[in-house]
Amino acid sequence: MHELSLTQSIVELAIEHANREKAVTIRSITVEIGALSGVVADAMEFAFDVCSKGTMAESARFEIRHIPGRGRCLECHEESELETLTHICPLCGCLALETIEGQEMKFTEMEID
Repeated sequence: MHELSLTQSIVELAIEHANREKAVTIRSITVEIGALSGVVADAMEFAFDVCSKGTMAESARFEIRHIPGRGRCLECHEESELETLTHICPLCGCLALETIEGQEMKFTEMEID
């Protein structure tokens, strides 16, 4: 379960930044998780409760924004939604697709006091 270590890193990074800003509390942390990233959002939500316990992020809202997968066909150059990394172009049937969105997992913002 790599979601636990990812979430622990996010909490540590948030605390480090909050301390630099002389904050007392972290109100919210927002991450973006791509549909093709291999990261299970529900597991991260559970891990956040564990990782933030006893820290300045304990009562923070943990928001996850879901990013859909998108790919571009290398044959017909059309873009389409991807649900998996192995996908057939719905327009021409080609198997050569370039992933253009959906593999990311980013810590995008946080609110502090």
